[in-house]
Amino acid sequence: MATADWGAVVTLPPAAGRLLVATPLLGDPHFSRTVVYLLEHDGGGTVGVVLNRPSHTPVGQVLPDWHDAVSGPAVVFGGGPVQPDGALCLGQLNVADPAQEMSKEVVDGISTIDLDGDVTVIAPQARQLRVFAGHAGWSAGQLEAELAEGAWWVFGGSSADLFSDEPRVMWRRVLARQPAPLSLVSTFPEDPSRN
Repeated sequence: MATADWGAVVTLPPAAGRLLVATPLLGDPHFSRTVVYLLEHDGGGTVGVVLNRPSHTPVGQVLPDWHDAVSGPAVVFGGGPVQPDGALCLGQLNVADPAQEMSKEVVDGISTIDLDGDVTVIAPQARQLRVFAGHAGWSAGQLEAELAEGAWWVFGGSSADLFSDEPRVMWRRVLARQPAPLSLVSTFPEDPSRN
């Protein structure tokens, strides 16, 4: 992968709750123009979910009891290429689950939700819920190597990013809110040869 000089770009180190944003140099079709919400980053590796790949599959088609509980768009999101047949739910709860029977806090009020739990108990406690098929994962040191190659930027994230009702334009929006020169990258064409 070639590297590019994006100017004096300073991004944050990876951590739970932050956004991993693909640079235009990242050619892997699994991650081209993706925004990944990081769930875990430690010595064992990194786990996250892709936020801007909604599918056309309604949540109710695969998890009928959860369809009315999830935030719009009420579809399953393609969370990444790891375990694509597995479902993962993230939620913002009104009340913490101190016993962690149905949820486990990731960071700042965002929790993983047990999809085997009772939706009638969980849904009233949730401000927002989103279901992902699969996740993204990096082994120890792998993400750091990709960051050094210029494949990713790391920015602060929020529940507004995680539960955006316009996920398909998230890559441009996250970049547009950054200081220059990154804000200018938000206008980078998908196919530079057609510019």
